[in-house]
Amino acid sequence: MQRIACRERDDWEATAAAMGFAFHSEAGQRYWDERAYYAFSLDEIELGIEAPTSELNAMCRELIGRAVQDEHILRRLRIPEAFWTLIAASWKRGDPSLYGRFDFRYDGHGPAKLLEYNADTPTSLFEAAVFQWTWLEQAIERQIVPKRADQYNSLHENLIEAWRRIGTGQRLHLAAAMANAEDRGTVGYLADVAKQGGLDPVLIDIAMIGLQDNGNFVDLQDGPIELAFKLYPWEWMFREQFGTRLKGASTRWVEPPWKAILSNKGILPLLWAMFPNHPNLLPAYFDDDPAAAGLGTSYVRKPIYSREGANVTLVSGGSAVDAQPGPYGAEGFIRQALAPLPNFSDQYPVLGSWLVGEVPCGLSIREDDGPITGNLSRFVPHAIL
Repeated sequence: MQRIACRERDDWEATAAAMGFAFHSEAGQRYWDERAYYAFSLDEIELGIEAPTSELNAMCRELIGRAVQDEHILRRLRIPEAFWTLIAASWKRGDPSLYGRFDFRYDGHGPAKLLEYNADTPTSLFEAAVFQWTWLEQAIERQIVPKRADQYNSLHENLIEAWRRIGTGQRLHLAAAMANAEDRGTVGYLADVAKQGGLDPVLIDIAMIGLQDNGNFVDLQDGPIELAFKLYPWEWMFREQFGTRLKGASTRWVEPPWKAILSNKGILPLLWAMFPNHPNLLPAYFDDDPAAAGLGTSYVRKPIYSREGANVTLVSGGSAVDAQPGPYGAEGFIRQALAPLPNFSDQYPVLGSWLVGEVPCGLSIREDDGPITGNLSRFVPHAIL
């Protein structure tokens, strides 16, 4: 694994605009950054990233099977009791998942370590599936990268096939907070692959979903919402005014309700308890567990519910060395062993390993000047050499 500085395409911004990549910069800062790329060997991809992703996915599924039968686990995850039966029924029916992303600490030496699982509403999808592939093709043509370069990336094809399995021939509503450019771009891309998969996609703002007297959810034309993708976390939906009506509605949701278990950082101590000393896990405990003291004075403290690095604190030698503000933490925290991100040219990358359905099929890399990956951390492409 190497970080290789390279020249950027002089027309990359025009290419982004032509492809609908409207959020390539944020607040005057680059989000997409192709002034370098990360290079991997095929073994690093297949053995270091792809294989652990598959194994961790199987471990997570084992955890769900336990959780839906154990109210102690559901309470530990602070999932409201009113939704336990919704989650369990979704799992027992085998409601399909569309996608997810494991975030790894990996430097090419030693096993990848799971930092967290973005199981419910992962973004950076379009840039991982499409824009970095376009970069690779053009970078080869322009001799920016070697002619033999490849990429770990079959996200696009797998998403089309996944939509075919989930609901070909059906109308699909895709809901998000449409005022957010990144969320709007993500559901727009998912609508495109869904259409290629044989569905009839319709975009709707999450706030515009209505509820009929019969308990079913509808769109602005009072059309029934029978199949819906929502880029909106389950823990937020549970707190919404109409959250209590989720159980009685006929809508089939993607991601399914059982993903509410996996999108919770409480799975990190639960996985460690189930699979102690697993090479791809870091020691982790709930904040109030006396065993957490075994981590000593260096650890990462994370809210059970948190997004984009908010309210995460890095503690080293008993002192907070970095922290991100945010609105999370009321439900509690976990502690995870400190595994500092590798330093490549004073940049700290987190590797995102993507699953579509149950298939590992792609890689995205976010890097930052600091050791916590946040909302403005840059997306840097990769290549297999």
